Amino acid sequence: MGSTFNGLVGLIILALDIWAIINVLKSNVGTGMKILWVLLIIFLPVLGLIIWAIAGPRGNVRI
Repeated sequence: MGSTFNGLVGLIILALDIWAIINVLKSNVGTGMKILWVLLIIFLPVLGLIIWAIAGPRGNVRI
């Protein structure tokens, strides 16, 4: 059961990271900042996602 739970948590983090990267790429910030944000999210998946959620650029998403 432990490995199934860990795999599920990893899959959720991966999905959230992909969603964050897509939102960064849709944002209006410069190319250099997009690259830095994407690298941060890729190399620090959990911490990068938290930092992006607090301070990162958002894409043009309509609710």
